[in-house]
Amino acid sequence: MSRYRGPRLRVVRRLGVELPGLSRKTPRKAYPPGQHGQARKKRSEYAIRLDEKQKLRFNYGVSERQLVRYVRKARRAAGSTGQALLELLEMRLDNIVFRLGMAPTIPGARQLVSHGHVTVNGKVVNIPSYQCRPGEVIGVRDSDRSRQLVEANLQFPGLAHLPSHLEFDKNKLEGKVNGIVEREWVALQVNELLVVEYYSRKV
Repeated sequence: MSRYRGPRLRVVRRLGVELPGLSRKTPRKAYPPGQHGQARKKRSEYAIRLDEKQKLRFNYGVSERQLVRYVRKARRAAGSTGQALLELLEMRLDNIVFRLGMAPTIPGARQLVSHGHVTVNGKVVNIPSYQCRPGEVIGVRDSDRSRQLVEANLQFPGLAHLPSHLEFDKNKLEGKVNGIVEREWVALQVNELLVVEYYSRKV
């Protein structure tokens, strides 16, 4: 399944939860879109797990194939599979750029990275899925266009608070990854255990 490029608010309404990485807008209506959006339905366990999985997919902007790959990688990691999955998604370069405030949304951050405006340890990296590691420095390419884009985005960041594992210098337009994200700093309301259960029979 390819990356979603349709109406973002429609997805937010359907899942019934804010997706800070996907859209900065909040829906005016609290029920799902469509003719039967207000009808109360008894939801199966599968439907609940599917929704949790879709929250991750749409918020972080990954395809189904990518998410399956992340789940497999998380299973090989030590500790909780759900926690490892969130860490892998949170440490993607496009998400780090978004969390630093250099882009208003994760799709905006992905575009910033893929167009070559972002550097890692002084070198241009144009791969949004690049896994950042503790100690790496995320900066802006040394060009007027790149600096102007980031400075404009910094005036209206997607999220107000900087997570504890990141630091950012607005004067240098430079951020640093100090560690791995803690669960409490994940901005998305999601039950990662249900996502792991969803893939337990599929992966």
